[in-house]
Amino acid sequence: MAKKLIKNANIINEGSLFEGDILIQDNIILKVDRDLSALDADVIDVEGNYVFPGIIDDQVHFREPGLTHKGDIASESKAAIAGGITTFMEQPNTVPQTTTIEKLEEKFSTASKTSYANYSFLLGGTNDNLEEIKKLDKNACSGVKLFLGSSTGNMLVDDEEVIERIFRSTEMVISAHCEDEGTIRKNMEIYREKYGEQIPIEFHPAIRSEEACYLSSSRAIALAKKTGARLHVFHLSTGKETALFANDIPLEQKKITAEVCTHHLWFSDEDYKTKGTLIKWNPAVKTAEDRETLWKALLDDRIDVVATDHAPHTMEEKDNEYGKAPSGGPLVQHALPAMLENHLNGRISLTKIVEKMCHNPAKLFQIEKRGYIKPGYFADLTVVNMNDPWEVNKNNILSKCGWSPFEGTRFRSKITHTFVNGHLAFANGHFSKERKASRLTFDR
Repeated sequence: MAKKLIKNANIINEGSLFEGDILIQDNIILKVDRDLSALDADVIDVEGNYVFPGIIDDQVHFREPGLTHKGDIASESKAAIAGGITTFMEQPNTVPQTTTIEKLEEKFSTASKTSYANYSFLLGGTNDNLEEIKKLDKNACSGVKLFLGSSTGNMLVDDEEVIERIFRSTEMVISAHCEDEGTIRKNMEIYREKYGEQIPIEFHPAIRSEEACYLSSSRAIALAKKTGARLHVFHLSTGKETALFANDIPLEQKKITAEVCTHHLWFSDEDYKTKGTLIKWNPAVKTAEDRETLWKALLDDRIDVVATDHAPHTMEEKDNEYGKAPSGGPLVQHALPAMLENHLNGRISLTKIVEKMCHNPAKLFQIEKRGYIKPGYFADLTVVNMNDPWEVNKNNILSKCGWSPFEGTRFRSKITHTFVNGHLAFANGHFSKERKASRLTFDR
């Protein structure tokens, strides 16, 4: 690749917003400064638009292999770069499940041929694959995933002795879905007795309740403290859980961290009336009070990362009664615009968005040379026009499933360009035919 020079940018990096230019050579940022010039560079004038480090999404479900009628690595990574996400970490509940090193490497092989965005995958823990986890090189992938509550694919790990052995057997980040299965089953029986199979969707957060989330999260955290494991709790959904996390030490020193997803920051239980099963997620979207407490914890650094939990299902699958409709929805294309809408409403600064969606995922998973705009780092960049309104509709949704919980939402910001390893992968609605995505490397 020739040199590229991004001119007239408002650059957001490491707590600062400043005007400058970015010189890229091949896949690496060469210089970041004012008034740069290079006679041999292709110049891209971004005309005062904002340049973010490429967004790193630490939790997606791209459905390949085995569930590709919902989405695949190519379709969903394409939607991701249109949403400014240049790097993703994909989850193990595919068909077959990613619970062996062999299946993990098969996913890497597929992504090397088809992905538009940089990629890594998590190895799934089960009740009987501890030996595979022990054999996994700590730099082979982004980490280990445990479903401590059942989810799509039913990878529930419920043997407490096995869970403790896993916690003691890896140096890698253990990312956990925390919901107490016993509590959920009891709640489900209560509502089945009352409503049969016609349970109203509004009771989803009562079934997958605050208690179910808190019991599981608190147990996982207690076990992490007991064993010294590195624990990352995915998709917090309750205000009560936020009290379990600390904000008095730097992220680099934390052994227990937390993530919140875009949908838990945007929707509340009031939205079930209009969105129905389209906003059925595990864990459930809960009250407006929970949402406000999650925001508070995000801003005061008890919550470290914002992600998507992108998990597409077809409209035919979602358009079902409560018990039959699967949980999850497509989010990668609209997560950054949703966060920027909150910025424009005065809730969060641009530098804090970059911290939670770029810097912190890179730090937390010890990703090598990504997540920042500085010399020597890979040139993953997202350019945003903060004043170019557009409305989400079926004609501009890129996820293979063809729908979005944000349909009808008008966003005031738009992603104009996405660079992946210095390659202009997306520009003003058009995608490059070339793909320059890379497997993530780690510095552990």
